[in-house]
Amino acid sequence: MSDGLEITHGGAIAVDPEALRTVADALVALAPRFADAASAVRRAHGCLVNLPMAATRVDTVALWGSADRAEELHEECRTAGENTRLMADVYELVERRAELDALAIQGAPPTDALLDRIAELEASDPRVVEMEKWLIAEWEKRRFEGLDEQFDLGNLWPGHGVGSDLGVIIGLAAAIGASGMGRLPPKATLSGSGGPVSVTPVRTTSPIGPPTSIAEALRRFPDSSGAQLKVEKYTMADGTSRFILYSKGTQPSSVIDPDEPFDMQSNLELYTGQESASYAATVDALKAAGAQPGDEVHVYAHSQGAMNAAYLSSGSEFDVSVQVTAGSPLRPTLDEDQLLIALEHTDDMVNSLAGGGLPGGSGSPDSLVVTRVGDPAVHVHDVWLHPHMMEGYTETAEMVDASDDVRLEAWRDKTRELGEAVSIESTEYVAKRE
Repeated sequence: MSDGLEITHGGAIAVDPEALRTVADALVALAPRFADAASAVRRAHGCLVNLPMAATRVDTVALWGSADRAEELHEECRTAGENTRLMADVYELVERRAELDALAIQGAPPTDALLDRIAELEASDPRVVEMEKWLIAEWEKRRFEGLDEQFDLGNLWPGHGVGSDLGVIIGLAAAIGASGMGRLPPKATLSGSGGPVSVTPVRTTSPIGPPTSIAEALRRFPDSSGAQLKVEKYTMADGTSRFILYSKGTQPSSVIDPDEPFDMQSNLELYTGQESASYAATVDALKAAGAQPGDEVHVYAHSQGAMNAAYLSSGSEFDVSVQVTAGSPLRPTLDEDQLLIALEHTDDMVNSLAGGGLPGGSGSPDSLVVTRVGDPAVHVHDVWLHPHMMEGYTETAEMVDASDDVRLEAWRDKTRELGEAVSIESTEYVAKRE
């Protein structure tokens, strides 16, 4: 796989607008100092050229050139500050429009303050609206990078037309995602009932601590035969409990096992906003592990499990403070106190159903969206799903861990808190339709 890793807050927003404004203010404040330095150098030059023998000891030509360079730096610093402020306004306009869209989805009227701020940003500079359009266009072009390369696979199966069929499927997935179906509004909930299901504990262990890296967390998924879910219960010194949920995606056994809840039926139900058997099983597994309404839960999930995680975070009775997903077909709109880390391969057909996420990002300011092109090796039997496999996402997580990106500190702080637990119990569950 390629190493073209990109870590942002998500969507078209790469940097927090307020952080940009802080940089802009610093640049604008610094600019006059270069002008002052240029004036001071020119005064010194004037004094030196009038002193006898000064030219033999001081390179007055170079000194004058230093003043010229200081004046250039003054202009460069001033321009950089103004352009940074402009970009902050563009980023904020994207965020405000995303907020407006979210309110529309909920059927809630926009506030006067929001409408006034959008109007203010639009009127601040004629370039703001045009740059906003450019920013969104570039994001839309980039979010499916590499996916189109999988459209021309017909040569792998000459005469069978399989490649063209896959191209249609992949193209349809991208079109569905681009339509916005994979973007959940705030506080999204599921309709209907996915039960009845059963969850059976099949293995219990006592880990020595929480995961120390995102890659390690992805390797902690259940490995007992048939198990789709694992819950770690962290008992804290004050008697409260916190939990980590690990959830697999669609199970291969679902092709032959009608009792498997992590199947294509659940995929369709979740993507269309209906409660699935796999969601019901996920909630039951948390409850079986001792989780109560309001308890803090961290979730690590892949594919279908990530769709369940999206609804756990946005509409369940649990306090999902951390959500780390790989290859999710859905992108939730989370609150500002919820940390979201989404691992995405832009050439992953399943992930493309999320439509590239939300232009304004989601979750807390520390939330991250990690993207890269999977660049799968060509395997006739699985080329079109290879970028979606857990192994590839674990490799991506390793790259994130190795990046030393300072924005990971929020996630590390959360896991360090779990390290203070007085006991940890891990249970793997096999879920079945009843």
